[in-house]
Amino acid sequence: MNIEGYDNINEVIERGTQALSPEAFEEAANHTGAVVLDTRKADDFSKAFVPGSINIGIDGSFAVWVGTLIPDVKQELLIIADEGREEEVVTRLARVGYDYCIGYLKGGIEAWKAAGRELDYIENISATELAAVKDAAIIDVRKETEFEQEHIKNAHNAPLDYINDHLSAINRDKTQYIHCAAGYRSMAFASILKARGFENVVNVTGGFKAVKEANQFDIVKGNTSGPAH
Repeated sequence: MNIEGYDNINEVIERGTQALSPEAFEEAANHTGAVVLDTRKADDFSKAFVPGSINIGIDGSFAVWVGTLIPDVKQELLIIADEGREEEVVTRLARVGYDYCIGYLKGGIEAWKAAGRELDYIENISATELAAVKDAAIIDVRKETEFEQEHIKNAHNAPLDYINDHLSAINRDKTQYIHCAAGYRSMAFASILKARGFENVVNVTGGFKAVKEANQFDIVKGNTSGPAH
């Protein structure tokens, strides 16, 4: 818990747990520099989310990935969470120094839908479905050490930790099929691509575990990251 130099934890939680209507949430998103952070499960996020939001699930390595993907602890944040978990999200963010949550979407994504606001989604496919795609552009977002152990032949390694270093090598005009080990990191990666204007993004459910179980891919070992797609 941060003590010196930060707002009182009660003040932080009170500010962060301001319930915003869809109208007020949209207004805040459009007129502040806030990042819209959606903390729901990857599968729920993929089906419907506020355009421009990024997905870092509260039930995964939440603090680690927030710290990696949102390096500025003073970054303003707008929160989307499962109903009843809003204070948990704000509290966990505050514990690692993120004291600038400015509210959450009251009623969550269902309220956003009911208000007729714009929605986005990310397509999911299974490993078996991926195997049927000819010349698929595959992005493996696991760490380099994981990739070197084994990976799909011709996959391109772009670790989530270093996503900004790889964006320029990704072809916006070609559909990109993204996987990690199990699905948490790939949805975070896909959501960031979407937020950056990449439209042709597909998430591979089950990650590399599902790829291996499908037994339909050429799996290689070594540090060859494949061509940029």
